[in-house]
Amino acid sequence: MADISEIKATSREKTGKGAARAARREGLVPAVIYGEKQPPVPINVDYKTVWTHLQTGQFLSTVYMIDVGGDKTRVIPRDIHLHPVRDFPMHVDFLRLGKDSRITVSVPVVFENEDLSPGLKRGGVLNVVRYEIEVSCPADSIPTNLTVNLEGLDIGDSIHFSAITLPEGVNATITDRDFTVVTIAGAVSSEDEEAEEGEEGEEAAAEGEEGAEAEDSEESKDE
Repeated sequence: MADISEIKATSREKTGKGAARAARREGLVPAVIYGEKQPPVPINVDYKTVWTHLQTGQFLSTVYMIDVGGDKTRVIPRDIHLHPVRDFPMHVDFLRLGKDSRITVSVPVVFENEDLSPGLKRGGVLNVVRYEIEVSCPADSIPTNLTVNLEGLDIGDSIHFSAITLPEGVNATITDRDFTVVTIAGAVSSEDEEAEEGEEGEEAAAEGEEGAEAEDSEESKDE
């Protein structure tokens, strides 16, 4: 099992909006630990600590150890409330993780061997359908990412979820179809662009001629 980051916290004696606002004024983020059929525990976490972990981009898929005065609880963030305008953390919900817990998380997709894709070499474009894939996995074995190999892919080719090698015990939450993860799309050639511009020019010229004919017709009526 990988090392688990530890987050220091303090007990939150009072709850409610007033207590939460007071905590924020002191540079703290109100939070709660819940789950495993135990009572929820209101806590406060240092704002800078939450902000630092949030900037990793993997806050909601990382297991932490919350230390409240020496009482440690293994958790995973399940929700974070951000300020609607300033976008700073307002509140965090932490889920307790018991022994052998399985959780659902979104894991980022990474792509390798782009230089070995004939389609991309010929000017094709990587059309990513899913940047993240939701999976069910043991809490102790959350994948850092899921790797897609682009070697040999040509324009028009696609990779579906079944082509990705998953770590043991990891399963997709979507089970009713083999969904597309990425495709190689053809780039628009300069000849195609010129043809489109030519067609637009012809349409504009035709509209101009029709307008001139209409004006001549109106003038003849006035005479």
